[in-house]
Amino acid sequence: MPASTNDTLFHELALTLLPGIGPQLTRQLMSYGGAAKNVLMMPPGKLRRIPGVGDATIKILTGPEREKAFRKAEADLKKAEKDGVEILFYTSKRFPSRLKLIPDAPAILYYQGTADLNAPKTVALVGTRQATDYGREQTERIIAGLLPHRPLVVSGLAYGIDIMAHRAALQEGLETVGVMATGLDIIYPAAHRKTAEKMREQGGLLTEFPFGTPPDRYNFPARNRIIAGLSDGTVVVEAAIKGGALITAELALSYDRDVLAVPGNLGSAASAGCNALIRDNKAALYAEPRDLEQLLNWDAALHQSGKFKPVSSYSATDFTVEEFAVITVLAAAPGREMQMDELAWKAQIAIYAVASLLLALEFRGVVRALPGKKFGLI
Repeated sequence: MPASTNDTLFHELALTLLPGIGPQLTRQLMSYGGAAKNVLMMPPGKLRRIPGVGDATIKILTGPEREKAFRKAEADLKKAEKDGVEILFYTSKRFPSRLKLIPDAPAILYYQGTADLNAPKTVALVGTRQATDYGREQTERIIAGLLPHRPLVVSGLAYGIDIMAHRAALQEGLETVGVMATGLDIIYPAAHRKTAEKMREQGGLLTEFPFGTPPDRYNFPARNRIIAGLSDGTVVVEAAIKGGALITAELALSYDRDVLAVPGNLGSAASAGCNALIRDNKAALYAEPRDLEQLLNWDAALHQSGKFKPVSSYSATDFTVEEFAVITVLAAAPGREMQMDELAWKAQIAIYAVASLLLALEFRGVVRALPGKKFGLI
């Protein structure tokens, strides 16, 4: 093991690089070990007492695979420092708070960019790789309609609607993050390299996969869950009856995130998926910006009027993950006020926990209690 200047991150990274140790098992091990270093140094007898840990896992955690992971972690930390890549373990305050709320969140992220992954407002635009002129026009129209809110625009850097969304956001001066199904050192498709380079300076590139990971087809559905989990809502612009965009929409629904779809001609194969989402009441119809504003509780008039302190005045690093989740939900509410029960549901935090969080935030002068069990963001 190296004498690393960041011993904690070194062990966290090494833990995630072990084969067969996925995000859920990582969290299980961390809940018993308390720190990645403790987990990696734990003797077999103690490991065996952890639920879900058997002989195969113990062999991985204590055998030659552990030494390989240490060497890989050391090399990757050096590469990350050289390339300006930020490595975020799920316990980090800078790890996206929205992602922490989903049950299958990644354990680690590799990030290269300038955008705040905990931006007050985030929206995903996804769609088919075989986009039509109609899809391009609608994508550009949606991005233009988002301008009053200055959201972080999220997509998957793929052909079609994804890259159109990134390019439209860059053109309009919005930050945009591409979630990748490869390591950060492998831009896929390579044709989008120039756009990706611009995004590093006006947004960013994000992945859960370590350096050197190729575009394996199994990585793309995993990538889609990050797009859905990172966003307040997902807009499907064009989608065939089957495909990655519909997977992203279904994942967003499973996370209790809002989904909108742009309708298309009934005879258009490129819009068949969008029309089906609307028909089956899985997505709200997107026709104009107000449709998204109402669904996500984004109030453009208040946003521009300066009547309240923007959530960007609050930094995620100053709060716990749960506290900032409460702040984010209140910031998006009409009048920045909400009843405690609804707040607990939207933040995906137990009601008893929200009560204590609100009390702590009230003492800090961040929220105020209102009649009718309501709370408002100051």
